[in-house]
Amino acid sequence: MKNRLVKDLMLPLSEYAVVSGEASLKDALAALLASGDRLPAGKPRHRAVLVSDPQGGIEGKVGQHDFIEALEPKYKVLGDVEQLSTAGLDEGFVDSIMENYRFWWEDLQDLCRRARAVRVRQVMKSVATRIDEEASVAEAMHMFVMARAQSLLVTRQEKVVGILRLSDVFGEVADFVTSDDCR
Repeated sequence: MKNRLVKDLMLPLSEYAVVSGEASLKDALAALLASGDRLPAGKPRHRAVLVSDPQGGIEGKVGQHDFIEALEPKYKVLGDVEQLSTAGLDEGFVDSIMENYRFWWEDLQDLCRRARAVRVRQVMKSVATRIDEEASVAEAMHMFVMARAQSLLVTRQEKVVGILRLSDVFGEVADFVTSDDCR
């Protein structure tokens, strides 16, 4: 893996779902689904959309968890859901939150209205984890482990040119480890 470069495994931005920060969640979901249809056979579908700023740079990302969380506004009452989820809450407490806040009890049409009304910029997460396209895949694997990231933005001279997905790196490693070349 030391000899393989990030640019050998990355997906260029042209093959990934990228939307404006002003796009609605509904538009972002449509872009996500359409980008998956353009992938070569056997490639895992994308799990996020990248968010472009007005200058065309990448300013953030909206993943599957972000989409679902954004469609239920009551999660904002809880504060940082990510921190809560790692706090080791027992099942009874989680059930009481569901009951008291009545998460997901609204009509499906409310969900559709929210998907049209919420702007991607409102729910995106900034993406700080970046790697140069000339870096080794071994270095990328280290970054994936340390950042617990699902993807890394790939740069060329500080400009984002693609994305490296953990699923693609994992596929490479799995193929090698299970091949006859691995002894």
